[in-house]
Amino acid sequence: MEERYLPIGIQDFEKLRNGNYVYVDKTQFIYELTRTSTPYFLSRPRRFGKSLLLSTFEYYFLGKKDLFKGLTIEKLEKDWTEYPVLKISFGANSYENNERLDSRLKFLLDEYEKKFAIEKKSDDPAERLNNLITSIYEQTGKQVVILIDEYDKPILDALYTEYEEQNRQELRSFYSPLKDLDKYIRFLFITGITKVSHVNIFSGLNQLNDISLSQKYSSLCGISESELESYFETEIQELAKNQEITVPEAKEKLAKMYDGYHFSHDVEGVYNPFCLLKCLLEKDFGSYWFESGTPSFLVKTLEKQPFVLASIVNGRKAKEDQFKNYDPESNNMLPVIYQSGYLTIKDFKKDRRIYTLDFPNREIEEGFLNVLLKKFVKVPGDDMGLAIDNICDALENNDINQVLSIIKAAIADLPSVVKKDMCENYYESVTHLIFRLTGYNVVSELQSVAGRSDVIVTTDDSVFIFELKMDKGRDFEQVVQEALSQIDANGYADRFAVSGKQMFKVGVVFSSSGKGMLGWKY
Repeated sequence: MEERYLPIGIQDFEKLRNGNYVYVDKTQFIYELTRTSTPYFLSRPRRFGKSLLLSTFEYYFLGKKDLFKGLTIEKLEKDWTEYPVLKISFGANSYENNERLDSRLKFLLDEYEKKFAIEKKSDDPAERLNNLITSIYEQTGKQVVILIDEYDKPILDALYTEYEEQNRQELRSFYSPLKDLDKYIRFLFITGITKVSHVNIFSGLNQLNDISLSQKYSSLCGISESELESYFETEIQELAKNQEITVPEAKEKLAKMYDGYHFSHDVEGVYNPFCLLKCLLEKDFGSYWFESGTPSFLVKTLEKQPFVLASIVNGRKAKEDQFKNYDPESNNMLPVIYQSGYLTIKDFKKDRRIYTLDFPNREIEEGFLNVLLKKFVKVPGDDMGLAIDNICDALENNDINQVLSIIKAAIADLPSVVKKDMCENYYESVTHLIFRLTGYNVVSELQSVAGRSDVIVTTDDSVFIFELKMDKGRDFEQVVQEALSQIDANGYADRFAVSGKQMFKVGVVFSSSGKGMLGWKY
């Protein structure tokens, strides 16, 4: 049997097909999308196969029929027509300033003018793009296919700097010819991580069909559960053997670690392809998403609104317009977090059109919380894992004093980015995040009949109910007793009474003047 390879980092469809790499067949979608000349937009997180998708479109429109042998589209397509293709990609470079974007546009335009032997008539990128498209049409007699990959990277790379608006203006100007060149364009497909309102970038492309939340195309990128079973059974068996677990156990852990992305409601979840394939290659359940680098725009966003973000980790309810488009002039960072792949759709209330967003899987949850905590706690980054492991041991031993001693040390100093009037939110958020990293079931503000508790942690044998209070100048004993009384008065423990688990009720008091954790009683 001929050896086959896993296509990790392969973004060129021709290289993938000729190199005997596994290809999860998405050509049914390719065929359907290319039946019309509708311009499309698709937003997906990084490492999700957007570049490979555009490369597949490219070779299809170049008429490379041999590359599609044995795939679904071979049976569907009867007329393999070749078209001129312009592929504009911003993925390979970084664009912290406007000069880098200018340089990239110049390079791309130079390459295509040379390829199609078209005379450069202007230094203006927009005029050059206009001339390129119209000249290719006149030269070949065929409409032009335009594929734009990671259109938003120049904006995200410059996020919250003076160059963000400059890069946005530059791109808006560059794309402006597209609105008047409809008759010259056979197909236009744009990908990105975020959707910066196309009113800002693709001015005039009002007919742009955004399929990012489409049920029909929810698995256009990524690997579905059914595709995992169809294409990777051998690799799953090898993974199970290496981990000394059963195949069903391996599948269950794969799902827990890398599955869970839903880009619409009521659809099959999809795996992040990069992380899944890395796991199958290494035969180990690693955290591959964050090993490939933490996007700078995520860190910038966390710094901008750290506690708004910390509050979303227990499931955030939102209307579609709250997470669909990123508005640079708004303080709403939810679109950046959702579209970057750190949150996904977990539930949908059809009658009220309300979505619930949460982490897609354990790998993303751990990575996100680690990034967040490293910005806002005292524990050195390389000691964070050890601190969390020690908390896990303490919880298993029901050692509440040890648990809270570790957290007290971690938040001893109020970070410079946190103002005094924000310290209550800071202490509550960071305490919750630390507990989430333990991997135990953690719920914040769990609703009971009489009220809301602050943090509840459940292990195999125990339930810990933490009520967090600020002293606000009051005596410690008074405040901590108030916290313990609130747990009883509001019946927070009642729902766990039949669990048979040991119950711990814990009152924790923080300083309202930013001096950290004052103490606790249980």
